[in-house]
Amino acid sequence: MDNEKAYLAHKYMKKQNLVVLDIDDTLTSSEKKHTNSLLYAMRKFGITEVDTDWRNYTNATDSYIFKVNYEKTFDKEFSFDLIEEFEEVMTSHFLTYKNSQEVLGARNMVNYFLENTNYAVCFATGSLLKPALLKLTQAEIKYYPEIVEVSNSILTREEIVTSAIQKAKHYFEVGDFKHIISFGDGLWDATTAENLGIHFVGVNTRNVEDFKKQGVQYHINTWNDFDLDKAERIFNIG
Repeated sequence: MDNEKAYLAHKYMKKQNLVVLDIDDTLTSSEKKHTNSLLYAMRKFGITEVDTDWRNYTNATDSYIFKVNYEKTFDKEFSFDLIEEFEEVMTSHFLTYKNSQEVLGARNMVNYFLENTNYAVCFATGSLLKPALLKLTQAEIKYYPEIVEVSNSILTREEIVTSAIQKAKHYFEVGDFKHIISFGDGLWDATTAENLGIHFVGVNTRNVEDFKKQGVQYHINTWNDFDLDKAERIFNIG
């Protein structure tokens, strides 16, 4: 264990709860650039007809969307061996855009969770790894690679979130978290949290009405709106 990790393990050893953070349009304003880069990479692989309503996919992850469209286009089985090249093409295109900015207040809120609360933090995204880390770096949001889970070798959101939680347990040296709150901007984020039996806070404005229909109890437009005390009251976290 290097000096920084030893320091962090000591500093955060009293973490009791966990927040699970989606990235695109939850922490960083990057969803449109991400989608354009995903579609660009698929075109480079010869995939031109893509349903871009992600709600029509069983799993809204880069790897699953690539898999479905690859198999539909070429009528042969998808292999994860394709991901490395696909990720490089996607990342290179993403870099042609201006740097990603934070969703208002996200940087300070991540720091707040880490430094001033008993909540550990992990990141769970349907993105591939290199674009995911690039967005966080561009937006200057603190992260540790050991607590980021992505879709490079995982197809489903539930498996991604579950793996991220396990990574956080290991990194923060916690046997089990008492309470877990997941944050996301999409309906699939809310559905994943429900399927896993964890609390959920909706972020951003795009899916507010759908969040209401789905019974989401707490929604914020930006991180400047978030109130941890309010969330703990809503979720009955003592």
